[in-house]
Amino acid sequence: MPRGNGNSVDAIALLKNDHRTVEGLFERFENTNGKATKSKIAQQICMELMVHSTIEEEIFYPAVKDAVDEEIHDEAYVEHDGAKVLIAEILAGSPDDEFYDAKVKVLSEMIKHHVKEEEKRDGMFAQAKKGDVDMQALGEQLANRKAELTTEFKRTGLPPPETRAMKGAELRRGHPVDVGVSA
Repeated sequence: MPRGNGNSVDAIALLKNDHRTVEGLFERFENTNGKATKSKIAQQICMELMVHSTIEEEIFYPAVKDAVDEEIHDEAYVEHDGAKVLIAEILAGSPDDEFYDAKVKVLSEMIKHHVKEEEKRDGMFAQAKKGDVDMQALGEQLANRKAELTTEFKRTGLPPPETRAMKGAELRRGHPVDVGVSA
């Protein structure tokens, strides 16, 4: 756990550490061929992302709202919700399903974009650092909630993702793509 002075945890260092963890898991997934191992890694990716998005949405984003541009703040919620759609698909599927690997790959690309937006020079983290927010106290809150959620999810399993910015519009499924037939 990234620690600052004493026992405090820097909020941004904690969140960046989460980003690196998920990046490593996506890389492991891409370099794995076994279906059972892919499934286990994908489940871990989903858990890490659900814990991370929850602590950002419940604690970090509200705490830094006044310190960051509204557009950046709003886009972060929408990006999370877009990722949650794929997380739900991955959790409901298996490596035997068509498009499973593609869903994990697209989720990886979405997360890379989101991380870049948060971590860039004028992104959310940079703006938050300039604001009047105690990053050590915020880090402690994040670390405590993260530990709580991780314990809960390991004990009870992952709940279905909840959107915060999207209304949950109903989608219709058309004819499935037949990937085995050429035209």
